[in-house]
Amino acid sequence: MTAGSASPRAPSARERARWRHNFFDEAYSANLYAELGKLEPDSPVGEGLQKLAAAERAQAQLWAERLPEAERPAAVGLRPGGRFFLWLARRFGVRTVAPALAANELRHMAAYLVEPEGADLAGAEWRVARQAWALTSARRTRAAAEAREPEHGRRNAQSGSLRAAVFGVNDGLVSNLSLIMGVAGAAPPNTFILLAGLAGLVAGSFSMAGGEFISMLSQRELFERQIEIERSHIRLAPASAQASLASRYVEKGLAVVEAEQVAIQLMANPEHALDTIVREELGLDPDELGSPVGAARASFGSFAVGGLVPLVPFIFLSGWSAVIVSAVLSALALFLVGVGVAFTTGRSFTLSGIRMVAVGAGAAILTFLIGRVVGVNVAG
Repeated sequence: MTAGSASPRAPSARERARWRHNFFDEAYSANLYAELGKLEPDSPVGEGLQKLAAAERAQAQLWAERLPEAERPAAVGLRPGGRFFLWLARRFGVRTVAPALAANELRHMAAYLVEPEGADLAGAEWRVARQAWALTSARRTRAAAEAREPEHGRRNAQSGSLRAAVFGVNDGLVSNLSLIMGVAGAAPPNTFILLAGLAGLVAGSFSMAGGEFISMLSQRELFERQIEIERSHIRLAPASAQASLASRYVEKGLAVVEAEQVAIQLMANPEHALDTIVREELGLDPDELGSPVGAARASFGSFAVGGLVPLVPFIFLSGWSAVIVSAVLSALALFLVGVGVAFTTGRSFTLSGIRMVAVGAGAAILTFLIGRVVGVNVAG
């Protein structure tokens, strides 16, 4: 040893424990991806999962190499959570669990960003998360394309709003029609039918609104978390973020040198860089992440409108007259709902309308007959 030179500092017990923990996480993920890939061996999804497994193995090896040779872990198996993912994937398909895999990689990335040795690996974790999310469908690619085409995006948003409204009305109509017909089949006094229909309308509307609020809130929180992770990535690992931007522009057709220049210019203003990454990589518009309250209101209103249709005749009529008028009005409303669905699917208006009437009528007739049988048995 040269005089005056210092020997390398030995890693502390806490550092070695952290490195072992990271190794096990990466090795576990590699094994899980490999096992999931075996479920679809000859498909692009299976090939993609095997590539992700290789990337995770490489990262596990990096953590293992930091440890003294005597402390390097042996082979790693699947955790109980991984076996559960495999069980789900076997029964419902690999794409079902891909969002959970992506979320796990995002957690790894967030942890690496605050570790002194992990910043360089944070970008790799993000790439793995992005590829895992892409396995679900072409959703991210399609969303990114729409973000680059504002007019197309507006049309798609309008179509999505129409679709949500149409199905909200359909849910209210079919569920309350079935409830009212089931009660009417037992032939109780008209007041009972009105009370049951009103209770079904109110309970269903609040249930739909609450479910939509939680769903939209969860989605918004996920998007906000992704954006915050990207912000942290830019702040703590700017070189990795710049390389990711440059890679994106190379994919879009720019020469490598031009793509790097664009990435450098964007990184000069972190907020511009963040906006670009969020739109290009995540396919999100930061200004339009969805309103949980607005979605809940729309869901409540559309369900209530649908649920009111079969109930109105019982306000003015009673007995078989009310049942028949309710059935006719509901059939007409179901047909119009089917036409509305055809606007979003491009299929035949008539066929879509008839199909919707058939589904609603089947549910209503079945519940009416059940109510009839139960009413007769109770009365007898």
